[in-house]
Amino acid sequence: MATTVKLDADLKSRIQHLAELRHRSSHWIIREAIRDYVEREEARENFKQEALAAWQAYQETGQHLIGQEVRHWLSSWGTEHEIEIPECHE
Repeated sequence: MATTVKLDADLKSRIQHLAELRHRSSHWIIREAIRDYVEREEARENFKQEALAAWQAYQETGQHLIGQEVRHWLSSWGTEHEIEIPECHE
């Protein structure tokens, strides 16, 4: 898929300078920047969808953990006394 992207002179110059520093082509720099952006936005959207699903589950069931319970569980990670995830409750 061929795509044209119009860049202002300043940004184009910055990309070319960075490409020279990295011994890469301007095309490579642009492609990597777009890939990084898309991956970051996909991760953000996945996080948002997971949060919405969790909120819906809470609204339907009332099951939850409080922050203190989660902190206690997480603080046990990597220790001799690592505990299982607490049970959700109403």
